[in-house]
Amino acid sequence: MTNIEKLIVQPEGQFLERKSCFDRSGGKSSARPARDVSRDIGEVLSAFANADGGTLILGIEDNGEVTGVQYPSDKELLLRNSPKQYVRPQLKPKVEIVDYQSKKLWIYQQDWVPTVHQLTDGRYLYRIGDSNVPFPAEQIEAIKAAKRQAAYEMRIIPTATLGDLDETLIYKVAERLEIKESVENFLSRYHLLEWENGTPRLPLISLLLFGKTPLRWHPRCGIDFIRYEGTERKYGRELNIIKRARIEVPLIKIIEEAFQTIKPHVRERHVLHDLFFQEHFEYPTFAWQEAIVNAVAHRDYSLTGTSIEVWMFDDRMEIRSPGLPPAPVTIERLRKRERVHASRNPFVVRLFSDLGFMRETGEGIPRIFEEMERSGLHPPEISIEADSIFSLSLKNQPVYSEKELEWLDRYKGVILKPEQKRALLFGHSHADSLTSRQYQSLCGVDIYQASKDLKDLVKKGILTLPKKGGRVYTILKEPISLTKSEKQVMKTFASIFEKLKEKRSITNSDIQKALKISRVQASRIARELVELGFWVREGRGRGAHYKRTPK
Repeated sequence: MTNIEKLIVQPEGQFLERKSCFDRSGGKSSARPARDVSRDIGEVLSAFANADGGTLILGIEDNGEVTGVQYPSDKELLLRNSPKQYVRPQLKPKVEIVDYQSKKLWIYQQDWVPTVHQLTDGRYLYRIGDSNVPFPAEQIEAIKAAKRQAAYEMRIIPTATLGDLDETLIYKVAERLEIKESVENFLSRYHLLEWENGTPRLPLISLLLFGKTPLRWHPRCGIDFIRYEGTERKYGRELNIIKRARIEVPLIKIIEEAFQTIKPHVRERHVLHDLFFQEHFEYPTFAWQEAIVNAVAHRDYSLTGTSIEVWMFDDRMEIRSPGLPPAPVTIERLRKRERVHASRNPFVVRLFSDLGFMRETGEGIPRIFEEMERSGLHPPEISIEADSIFSLSLKNQPVYSEKELEWLDRYKGVILKPEQKRALLFGHSHADSLTSRQYQSLCGVDIYQASKDLKDLVKKGILTLPKKGGRVYTILKEPISLTKSEKQVMKTFASIFEKLKEKRSITNSDIQKALKISRVQASRIARELVELGFWVREGRGRGAHYKRTPK
């Protein structure tokens, strides 16, 4: 598969956007004005530059159809000059024009830059997920400060040479990424090597990622794992450390090494595995592993006095990473599960994303919340400690008792919010009845959100309002029936199962081909089937696949 095919068929890792040069509104297809397309290019590239960089492919529809770029040479000049005409300061992306399926495609590669960029109409845009989001002007200085801080990892180490890198490790990573290049070209591809008068110069982050002895360049660049006995740290004669492991390997190996070190200490759970939980461990695998990936990718390496620490107690796991979240990320926004993202180490994020260690940018923390709640556990606790340590704590105690989980199991075929589960349990213990005021008090929501959630439970056949205009909802005794949309998901599942029943596991691409749908649609269907408990997702990035659950 060529590089351009990988971008079109498997757009994983770094930010990627497709843009069409055609207007298909009204059922007809006509060429868009080149100036409008040029403005779009400026918007996307400025948002990329303000985040972690990304790739824009011009000439492809949202569904992956290749329609090409068809403009005369004078109009093409508008497309080429867009980063200069519409962005301040000017951007200088790498622009490549390729022929694919007898169509001309324009590929813009915009790398991370240490400056903040503004559109000529005054707007600042920031890339979050697959959207270019307007950013408040008053927070621009915070982004600038975060970008200046990111430059620490990219500072050149004058005494370092290519001989300080583990060449074998670099080739293994390149092979995994299906890249056949020299060490120098591979490092240059990921901006981990600079040239000065023909002499290769290495930034600090290259030595941390691939160095033979990374501790030579940073005394605390590893992970310190400590297993404590009990629920608190003790000192002196009462020291309660059961196990301690210092993981001090190149960062490109530290993720998998940390997983292997910590995994044996994650105990199996002993409460209703098959009835409610998709995983059989005290912490959802994705949750604790994603927390470690985030810690390595986003820590502040300018803080050399402490390492990343993973503390495991009887009742919780704490992942502690040096450094405050870089703007525009804040503790408050993370607690609200906003899909907001900024990289202190953008080139590490890009490499980790390509290797499948990281998912879509901005999705990690919200997914950790979702996985914990889906497993019936308390949501993660996020805090800043000692003014400069970002701490994420995962508790292993279920929110509900075994008896409550058994009662909730009647709704396992329905997608319910944690607040709705909490309210149903309360109502079940109070004569199977529930009011809007009780829902508001229990869930900490206003009357409008309570009304919306309660109506949703009525729609799903879980609640009923016996008296017209009444205020007391009754929980129905019999198990509910599937809604129309859930029946459609079941029908879809049956269709996929029939076409792919010989497969032991299924990929997003299998679903896409079996149902003849787009990549985005296939991804949405797979996610719904996981949420309903029909499938279990395994693996990360390009290695992600789905296995059917017994039910």
